[in-house]
Amino acid sequence: MNRIHQLLDNKPDHALIAVDFDRTRVSYGEMRKLAAELAGILAKHGVRAGDRLMLLAENSAFYAAALFAASRLDAWIVLVNARQSAAEIAAIAVHSGARTILFTMNTSENARAHAARLNAVRIGDLPVGPVVVTPLAETLVEPVQESRDQVAVLLYTTGTTSAPKGVMLSHGNLIFNAENSANFNGLCANDHVLAVLPGTHVYCLASVFLPAVAAGGSVRFVPRFDAGAVLGMLRHGITRFAGVPQMFAAIIALLQATGETLDAPGLRNLATGGAPLDPDLKSRTEAVFGLPLNNGYGLTETSPTVAATHNRAPRSDLSVGHAMPGVEVGIDHADRDGIGEIRVRGPNIMQGYYRDPVLTAQAISPDGWFRTGDLGRIDPDGAIHVVGRLKELIIRSGFNVYPPEVEAMLTRHQAVHQAAVVGRSHGGDEEILAFLLTDGTVSEAELQTWLRQRLVAYKLPQHLFLVDSFPTAATGKILKHRLVAHFDELIRARDRSAPNFTRPVGHSEQS
Repeated sequence: MNRIHQLLDNKPDHALIAVDFDRTRVSYGEMRKLAAELAGILAKHGVRAGDRLMLLAENSAFYAAALFAASRLDAWIVLVNARQSAAEIAAIAVHSGARTILFTMNTSENARAHAARLNAVRIGDLPVGPVVVTPLAETLVEPVQESRDQVAVLLYTTGTTSAPKGVMLSHGNLIFNAENSANFNGLCANDHVLAVLPGTHVYCLASVFLPAVAAGGSVRFVPRFDAGAVLGMLRHGITRFAGVPQMFAAIIALLQATGETLDAPGLRNLATGGAPLDPDLKSRTEAVFGLPLNNGYGLTETSPTVAATHNRAPRSDLSVGHAMPGVEVGIDHADRDGIGEIRVRGPNIMQGYYRDPVLTAQAISPDGWFRTGDLGRIDPDGAIHVVGRLKELIIRSGFNVYPPEVEAMLTRHQAVHQAAVVGRSHGGDEEILAFLLTDGTVSEAELQTWLRQRLVAYKLPQHLFLVDSFPTAATGKILKHRLVAHFDELIRARDRSAPNFTRPVGHSEQS
């Protein structure tokens, strides 16, 4: 098996593969026909093997058909969330050299708006939606390989710490992860998996949707997260729910507000990743759902899963578990506490960054190790702990401060829903800035007092900002590299007011 559309093979025609956003049920046999028909329509339009086919999408059966149609054509599918801005879409289209852009018209108002803006035309119809594309662009055709290394998907990273990059994931990368994840989680034909994370993100694509297909199970496509709607689905047949921490927090808040309890008799697997998990949310989620909240770690460049915890061995800490079968994990240049950069090697490592061989060579060593840019440590039993981003490490008065540690402490306060901590150069040192979403019942001064009793002085934020929202990616992951610019006016106002917490940390404070 060299192509992801072959994951559809050897599945009974009548078996269910998807429940669409409008509750339409699609079988494996129907999905094979949809993919073949769409591939024919796109080929007639002029899409060739080696072309980049850009899909502006929100979750739907049409999204799935487009993914498998591109695979049949040996075109690279460039998955882009339809909620991205016109400028972001234009930049990706230019960098990827997209031959044409396809849209999930039925499920996304944003996709329809982009289609109108780009003068897209209707060239066919499928039972799951119209086929609407932009005029062809004259672009380079990439070479086609018969091996597992043929590129299947081009994903542009959200750039939480840097500019977006085009990550080339091969059919072999995605099939390896899909089958590995399906086996690890014990998925089978009876599983009905919730696909509420954006399908244009690697987490949903490769760790939710494709594993369900590899196991012969089905997915419920949900274009956008709504706590009430998702709660209803959990109560009616969903067996696996993977989400970012914010989704679990929203469901718990809704249950508390309505006084309801969770009744999801089919649910057997909860998973989270894509954003840091704090201990309080983990314990509350497990108490409400009555299941372990399995924590995982992965990156777009690793297809994505590197490590995960499992129902068979629930953990009380925030470890992301052991390396997945067939995946090697190491720590580079570990300090005296065993913390260093996490490196990964295995069949899940990307083919490289598109049109950037220099950056690819910097990221992947000659012997195949991918440098993640994440800091972590490995316990003697092999359990992996992610402590932060290498680029986000704050050095305060010569001491290393890992933002997730400060964030975890902040979210232990009952009034704090979410925290994001970053550093900035100031006065010849680095200051710690904390941005918080709260329930409105606590002040910055109260939080500073509370923190002083719980954190060593050099880890104390010099500034706390109570905000209404964060700049986030489509998955809900906070875009930390945008925080300082996003809240520039707040920070400038604080600087002008000469805050109390700006002095360097001296030796007397290091206890």
